[in-house]
Amino acid sequence: MAKHVFTYDLVLLLDTAADDDVRAKIVDDAKAMITAGGEIVGSHAWGTRPLAYEIEKKKDAEYHLIQFHASSPEVLATLQRTLSITDGVVRFRVIKLAPGTPPPPDMSKPAVAFESVPAGPSDRSDRSERSER
Repeated sequence: MAKHVFTYDLVLLLDTAADDDVRAKIVDDAKAMITAGGEIVGSHAWGTRPLAYEIEKKKDAEYHLIQFHASSPEVLATLQRTLSITDGVVRFRVIKLAPGTPPPPDMSKPAVAFESVPAGPSDRSDRSERSER
């Protein structure tokens, strides 16, 4: 029986205080580890974004998404071990995707702000008059 190849997402949050060369090397090394036992499907650099909460007193990080196929658990173990001890990695997460998962969003474009809806007449004056009666 043929071995099933799963698709994974690797999300990397890199320290913006690290040199550009160091951050590029981390991404290149992660890709090299993946290609040693799998295949890269897509790579997306989402740029520097603010963190939802501070991590080790850092307020922002450089985000990267690497989608890949891995045919063996050794690829995942190598990524886990290496990225957990690499300086410059703030956080990382490997997620196994369910079949039929849609492609990632295009984060290179700025987010579109919602247009403000003009406020209509307020019902508060009606309620306050009713409550005074």
